[in-house]
Amino acid sequence: MVQTASTMLPLGTIAPGFSLPDTSGKIVSLSDLDSAPALLVVFMCNHCPYVKHVAAGLTKLAAEYQRRGVAVVGINANDVAAFPEDSPTNMAEEAKHRGYTFPYLYDETQAVAKAYRAACTPDFYLFDRERRLVYRGQMDSSRPGSSVPVTGEDLRAAIDAVLAGQPVSSHQRASLGCNIKWKPGNEPDYFG
Repeated sequence: MVQTASTMLPLGTIAPGFSLPDTSGKIVSLSDLDSAPALLVVFMCNHCPYVKHVAAGLTKLAAEYQRRGVAVVGINANDVAAFPEDSPTNMAEEAKHRGYTFPYLYDETQAVAKAYRAACTPDFYLFDRERRLVYRGQMDSSRPGSSVPVTGEDLRAAIDAVLAGQPVSSHQRASLGCNIKWKPGNEPDYFG
């Protein structure tokens, strides 16, 4: 497996807007989530072994924090022509299989992924009530094939700080995962 690190979008960045279809075709927009005290955006997909590795932990973490008012969305921006396993139909099956309680959105044009400077799956972005970026990076230190359990400790600490009105630690480690599968000719310029 080739590891790609997240780009570590600058802290304080305002959440880029989006209006994307979920697995049922319903459009979900950033503005729909305005009342939440925090917003977690996860770039993810179905086939990536790094996402598969954390999927059960992410399902548990998302459900737990949604009960506390946190808005959570997953976004798949992969080129489904090259990776049909990540198609919207398969996303719906994956969401049902995994028990995702959050909207799983499809970024067909890959414009939203570019706006977030997303690089890998999974790639996590946490925004505060004002939708300023307060955390970006790994869920925890677990990786496929490692003996480190999936706990979500890094992401949980950040969300807990936001919900408590406390500052999030600036010591943040990049997420590692599979690169986003860009459409030919659509590769972003933020890697060079």
